[in-house]
Amino acid sequence: MPAVLFGGMTAGVLDMIPAFISYGMKAPQGVAAGLIGRSAAFQGGAATWILGMLLHFFIAFTASAIYCATGRKLTFLAEHWLVCGLFYGMAVFLFMNLVVVPLSALHLAGPYDLHGLIEGIFGNMVEIGLPISFGLHKFAKVRSKEYQVGATS
Repeated sequence: MPAVLFGGMTAGVLDMIPAFISYGMKAPQGVAAGLIGRSAAFQGGAATWILGMLLHFFIAFTASAIYCATGRKLTFLAEHWLVCGLFYGMAVFLFMNLVVVPLSALHLAGPYDLHGLIEGIFGNMVEIGLPISFGLHKFAKVRSKEYQVGATS
């Protein structure tokens, strides 16, 4: 659980920073638009801003939980966190842009411009993949040390 909390919170914060820089304080309403539609989201004021933030962090914590749950069986995800995290960030970006966003109320689907695609992939690798994989790496080591201490006493 600490790995999921660390990864989800860190990824959520790091991913929202460039969104605020690029889209301003209405960035969370853009997230909410995926659920309730563009006009409702941007006319909703503080309520849809909060909804957008909750949805954003729900997605970040879900991505973290999936990685950490998978890491319980595939231990190399914690051991090789740097490479695995970079690939996981790419996978999250592709899933969000090829599955989630086209199925959302926004119905956005390609064509994608190369600059935005490259920026999005690299951004997710660093902002999403690495914090989540590092969280698993850090807390898996703590957990394994606790088991080793308990086994020797």
